[in-house]
Amino acid sequence: MKQSKVFIPTLREVPAEAEAKSHQLLLKAGLIKQNAAGVYSYLPLATRVIQKISNIIREEMERIEAVEVIMPVLQHSELWKESGRWEAYGPELMRLNDRHQREFALGPTHEEVVTALIRDELRSYKQLPLTLFQIQTKFRDEKRPRFGLLRGREFIMKDAYSFHADEESLMKTYNDMYDAYYKIFNRVGLNVRAVMADSGAIGGSHTHEFHALSAIGEDTIVYSDNSDYAANIEKAEVLYTPSNHTHEEEKPLEKIETPNVKTVQDLAAFLNVPQSQIIKTMIFNVQGEYVVILVRGDHEVNEVKVKAIFETDDVSLATEEDIRNILGASSGSLGPITDKDIKIYADHYVQELNNFVVGANEDDYHYINANVNRDFKIDGYFDLRFILEGEPLADGSGQAKFAEGIEVGQVFVLGDKYAKPMKATILNDQGREQSLTMGCYGIGVSRTLSAIIEQHHDDNGIIWPQSVAPYELHLITINPKKEDQRELGDKLYQALQSKFEVLYDDRNERAGVKFNDADLIGIPVRVVVGKNASEGIVEVKRRDNGERNDVHIDNLIEHIKNLSN
Repeated sequence: MKQSKVFIPTLREVPAEAEAKSHQLLLKAGLIKQNAAGVYSYLPLATRVIQKISNIIREEMERIEAVEVIMPVLQHSELWKESGRWEAYGPELMRLNDRHQREFALGPTHEEVVTALIRDELRSYKQLPLTLFQIQTKFRDEKRPRFGLLRGREFIMKDAYSFHADEESLMKTYNDMYDAYYKIFNRVGLNVRAVMADSGAIGGSHTHEFHALSAIGEDTIVYSDNSDYAANIEKAEVLYTPSNHTHEEEKPLEKIETPNVKTVQDLAAFLNVPQSQIIKTMIFNVQGEYVVILVRGDHEVNEVKVKAIFETDDVSLATEEDIRNILGASSGSLGPITDKDIKIYADHYVQELNNFVVGANEDDYHYINANVNRDFKIDGYFDLRFILEGEPLADGSGQAKFAEGIEVGQVFVLGDKYAKPMKATILNDQGREQSLTMGCYGIGVSRTLSAIIEQHHDDNGIIWPQSVAPYELHLITINPKKEDQRELGDKLYQALQSKFEVLYDDRNERAGVKFNDADLIGIPVRVVVGKNASEGIVEVKRRDNGERNDVHIDNLIEHIKNLSN
């Protein structure tokens, strides 16, 4: 393709709103154009990359006998009400009414639609297992779209759904998908790590996320250097081993004034005590019932673990108004010493302390020398906090290490989460009716595009892995006004097109502009027709390592092929 005919609106300055390197380069290299916050047009180069990523996904899906379909983006609310997610999914679900005031949503995912499709068509276990997938635009009304394609309101996703008669069959497909995802990400040039994760709004009993390692990643990965242990920090278990230290003698409870002290840090400084000797009190609404959660002052409550303890997603922090109504104080002065009828749960490490500091449930007052059992009761101890870097890992493999990651894929064991409420059943081998068991598997295609750029760039621009590059070869004529260069450039363009995907820079631009654009666009191999054109010699340059060679045109095709091996 001649570059003069391709729409590539490159920029010289980094847009001020672009924080992530991938976002900057996607805009600078003319791959995307913003239409609204979190909504982008994919321009020709990005479209070609998306197509290549999608084709790799299709190949690996078909290799494990998944079948491609296209399901509707517009989804009727009745299906979501059947599954119970119409209200539970929350404000991220983009809802709309048609002219007859029927409620619909723009699909963020397709569990309900595909379950309804299968329940209406499958009758027997003999028709299973079955795996369907699609590559499609999805919609989520993100509160704060950011980082370009990494967190948008409209995005491209591959979602797949498998249907089974039993757990054994489901786990086989789950493992096949797990392996296929590693192959896909390896083929597109991503360094990823699979981690144990929370299933979030999708639900299910078992899940892994695939993270592309990157400093811009919004997720923290906890991993071990000595084993294959890896987990999202929300899922990482904190190992609790009771210590052998003896508690000091209990001191009298004392209420003291702590004016304008609102945070644990302020309180520690005011009292000259370590944060670990302070108990942080938080109130959560769990399915309409308020509970108190306690952690040490140097720890943070993990809401995902709170949901796991109570086996519900219906968990949220109490509002300031609720907190004052329940305990009579603002959040900075809360404590567990109360005559209110409210359950109190604590992280395991709270039981290591005595004579600690807690809020007095009165603004600007705290208690010192508080003790469990004497001053208040704990209804249960659990792992309720985030792990800290350097703490021992639950698998005993050593200390927790942290890395940042971009989530590019996730696989879920759904079981009968959707099949049961939506009455998706089959007849089993005994002739009895039973619920289907399901798996769900997603890859963020447009997010993968951004993640590739995050891992493959330098100060001059993108460095595309060959497997997903918009073109394999960038042919540049330095000065098309010179007859020998123009003729050789045109000749090579015709010859190379039969062997490679070629972008031919035939523009009447200065050499510096052409080379800057070439670095920015990042096509793997550059062939430059310049001063030695009359001798049939061109310069071949690799984008990844900058290696240059002068090559006669008679040897050009072989030389380029060798670069690819």
